[in-house]
Amino acid sequence: MKALYRKYRPTSLGEVVGQEQVTKVLGDSLKAGKIGHAYLFVGPRGCGKTSVARIFAHEVNGFKYEIEDDYVDIIEIDGASNRGIDNIRELREKVMIAPTTGKYKVYIIDEVHMLTKEAFNALLKTLEEPPEHAIFIMATTDFYKVPVTIVSRAQTYTFKLADYDTMLAHLKSIAEKEGIKIDDDALSIIVKRGGGSFRDSLSLLDQISTLSCDKITKELVVSALGLPEDESIKSLLQSAVSGDITTTSNLLKDILTTGIKPETLAEGMINEIIAEPRPEYLPLLSKLPEVRAPFAEAKLLTALCLGNTAAPVAPVAPVAPVAPVVRKPVVLATAKTPTPEPTPEPVAQPTPAPKPTPVASGDFNWEDFLARVKGMNDAVAMTAGKCSYNFDGSTLTIYPDKNISKIILSKDGNKKILIDAGGGVKITIGEVGGASETQPKDELLSKISDIMGGKVENDGQGGNPF
Repeated sequence: MKALYRKYRPTSLGEVVGQEQVTKVLGDSLKAGKIGHAYLFVGPRGCGKTSVARIFAHEVNGFKYEIEDDYVDIIEIDGASNRGIDNIRELREKVMIAPTTGKYKVYIIDEVHMLTKEAFNALLKTLEEPPEHAIFIMATTDFYKVPVTIVSRAQTYTFKLADYDTMLAHLKSIAEKEGIKIDDDALSIIVKRGGGSFRDSLSLLDQISTLSCDKITKELVVSALGLPEDESIKSLLQSAVSGDITTTSNLLKDILTTGIKPETLAEGMINEIIAEPRPEYLPLLSKLPEVRAPFAEAKLLTALCLGNTAAPVAPVAPVAPVAPVVRKPVVLATAKTPTPEPTPEPVAQPTPAPKPTPVASGDFNWEDFLARVKGMNDAVAMTAGKCSYNFDGSTLTIYPDKNISKIILSKDGNKKILIDAGGGVKITIGEVGGASETQPKDELLSKISDIMGGKVENDGQGGNPF
């Protein structure tokens, strides 16, 4: 089954959605026969740079474009893996050879900013004196990393993320074509989570479409994606800026016990602040992006309780003692309490640190397995990536993080994808959260856990949460 973002990838400039500022100019240049020798496509990931590059490469040669086709005169190069001077020297030698079937030999260099300085210098020589039959289309997410000498020799086109209305209409159209029954409120959540990226938004819709139900609702999407409710985010933000540490801690525990990841919650809070910026919220932006493993829960608690200095208590003349009482750093004392005495236990067990997986994996490579699943279906890979697992030498047991994940992975078609990706390994779907009990304990985390209500877990990598 082909992923939606591949199935609905545009094959002509007229089919490209949301990038009219680029497609119109390119279309006009094709009609006028004014073709440049170098183009630079700039923009965020998933906004259509590579798709438009492929379309333009086909149309400039008069080739019919089909997603899986392979024309010898259209050469795609990954700048991240072919970044050295030897790779560019080889390109310079081959570019002199005339095209085989088309008028132009087109080189598409993706992530061109990844090239080394020496490789850029070698490429520059070709761009300065290109053969008549050569066209270079370079794409980058990091425009500032591309040398000015390269930029000055290329026509630069800026791509943008899709706005809300454009993406909503696009997803609704695809849902209708695919027979996916989904509420507008549910689609709205997918649009917001996709962040304007066509690829990410379609991957999310793909994931949600695997649910077995008569109609996909907002509540089902929130549950399936493990997202916090908008009201929960707003309440948590208001509590954090008020300085009420107890309420903040309790709200955070309540949200995390629903299975929402701290990184996801932090991302939701960042998006809320950006959407409706308020002066008292802004200091949190310096801490929330740091919420990630290891000890993501502890970092989030620290960010909320100690990361906001936007509302200090003003010193009122005779009532000065009130300020220290309100700003009493209760959580700081708890979270940063140094270990009273060094415990010999970690030294007594010099076991090598395990890989960043929830349980011991034997010789099974979980990351390679997920990569193979992703090659078959992005949505199944995204769901499996949230799960823990155990490999006993012959059987891989996948433990879903929540009930909705178990439903998705247990579907016959999705289970077959897992089995095929396993390459002969027996695959079983275990109970929800079944592997969590095998995770190692950590004495320092047990103290932090008092604040988090037993929610903090050790990822096995050690280290201080702060």
